[in-house]
Amino acid sequence: MSTKLTQDISIGENLRFWRKKANLSQEQVAAQLELKGISVSREIISQMELGHHSIRISMLFALKDLYKVKSFDDFFRAAGLSSAP
Repeated sequence: MSTKLTQDISIGENLRFWRKKANLSQEQVAAQLELKGISVSREIISQMELGHHSIRISMLFALKDLYKVKSFDDFFRAAGLSSAP
């Protein structure tokens, strides 16, 4: 008997929440990531926020730093329910 795995959760809405909380545009995020050596376009940032593009761990680390997110758990909570002050 096999168990069917459910699709991974999408954190796109949370990525958008944290980007806006950091007061950054998608273009600014792409530019800041480029400075960190992560080549990504504004379109890819948009696709990640819409849940249409997979997110690499290196990208998640960079976004955590850029958005000043305290815990990776905050990316996986319902948007607005973070531990942020």
